[in-house]
Amino acid sequence: MDEVLATTQSSSLAELSGRTGFDEQFLGPSVALPTLNDVETALLPYTHFSVLMRLDKRLAAVTGLGIDGEKLMDLDRSGIKWRLDPRLDADQQTGERVYARNDIDRGHLVRRASAVWGDTREEAAQANEDTFHYTNAAPQAAKFNQGLDLWLGMESYLLEHAADHGRRLVIFTGPIFSDADPVYRGVDIPLRFFKVAAFLQDRTLAATGYVVDQTPQLADLPDVPRPGAVDEAPPLGPFRTFQVPIRDIASLTGLDLAQLVAVDRMPIASTLPTARVASTWRRLHIPEDLDLDFDLND
Repeated sequence: MDEVLATTQSSSLAELSGRTGFDEQFLGPSVALPTLNDVETALLPYTHFSVLMRLDKRLAAVTGLGIDGEKLMDLDRSGIKWRLDPRLDADQQTGERVYARNDIDRGHLVRRASAVWGDTREEAAQANEDTFHYTNAAPQAAKFNQGLDLWLGMESYLLEHAADHGRRLVIFTGPIFSDADPVYRGVDIPLRFFKVAAFLQDRTLAATGYVVDQTPQLADLPDVPRPGAVDEAPPLGPFRTFQVPIRDIASLTGLDLAQLVAVDRMPIASTLPTARVASTWRRLHIPEDLDLDFDLND
């Protein structure tokens, strides 16, 4: 494994100096990056986004990104290599060792295409490169990472239908860790991931939440331990995506999402406030299934 570790590159502290990270005022009303209590974390700012690292897992607890749909640019990813972040020790983050010689991808948490925007091409290019830090990656089965058209395209769809404020959107993304997660090369591989989108509807803050599962894909990898049973989730097949109450995401992750729970646009969240976790999850088949609770024809 030394040969694998030797290929892992690192950014320099100078390269990352001056990064301002996720802008809590991006939408106008303040939207804070969720916090995690009783667990050691480290906050890492990048261009347009921040990563709250969960040091015990060596993976992100949550990422926060502001997307300006009016300033998105289409930049190439060729030639950009994955790198460690020098602001953390190597043993506090997950590097190339986990991803070498297997069918596990470095799954972007902050979607590359969503971060690549700016007033200048230089700003967008810097964001492009920043998304290729291992701190912004999570182990995902290759079929999962490469085949989830709905999950990967969700941010684009949400941007197209953002109610107001110039097509701006805030996205929080991260793993949902559980005792059922298999351990592979010393790292927990999350079975599920969440996404919470915040936007303005009639100048008022609104939010929606989503969960996707990779359990079936991991079960097909011969060198990854078979995932344990996940009792609290509904039956999940390949590439199934669900809209879920944000309160369920808060319960499953331990993240403080109270601000967004209060403005959740999923109607069931308000009509059944005490429903058990996962009992009201709604499967999505196409982007038009997203219940944003505003007029999609605007």
